[in-house]
Amino acid sequence: MPRPTKQAPERGDARSRLLEAARDVIRQKGFTATTVDDLCKAAGVTKGAYFHHFDSKEALGVAVANYWSETTGALFENAPYHRPANPLDRVLAYIDFRKSLIAGDLAEFTCLVGTMAQETYISHPAIRDACAASILGHAETLEADIAAAMDARALTPGWTPKDLAHHIQAVIQGAFILAKATDSPASAQSSLDHLSRYIRLLLAAPRPKV
Repeated sequence: MPRPTKQAPERGDARSRLLEAARDVIRQKGFTATTVDDLCKAAGVTKGAYFHHFDSKEALGVAVANYWSETTGALFENAPYHRPANPLDRVLAYIDFRKSLIAGDLAEFTCLVGTMAQETYISHPAIRDACAASILGHAETLEADIAAAMDARALTPGWTPKDLAHHIQAVIQGAFILAKATDSPASAQSSLDHLSRYIRLLLAAPRPKV
């Protein structure tokens, strides 16, 4: 997922500052390498404030995954890809919107919950589950448009709107990994171009029977 719009909490709001710091630092260093000291320094709070709000690093991981869902959810809810009248155009506009966010520093456009899921899926199942809820919850927002595009073309394939919505997220998360591996956003942008072409072919009107 993309960088959410940064909100500037009041200086006294230590919990919000810690969550924003975790969002940024974990995308730069990874969950395992990020220390409590890193978070306190980035947030400008004391360790006492940290442990007042989070009794463990795992608790912070779950909280920041939920925070990510809330802030990115607001971003996507108001994004311009909802405007086209045609549902297929909305799905394609979604992919274009995701591509437009792939720019600048890697840590600013790669996905926090995707990063944490890769690191914690065995070691911290509570964080893994929070990351899964974030990624799959976002995927669910695409299902209605995919279903409408299928209905408009009378498509009855052996897969569901949920299957395709999950695949779209798998490609996007994989694109972020390629961007990190190549230290460049170009490979991620190219992957989304291929995804757009695939969706056009997949949801094209069926050929008339001869």
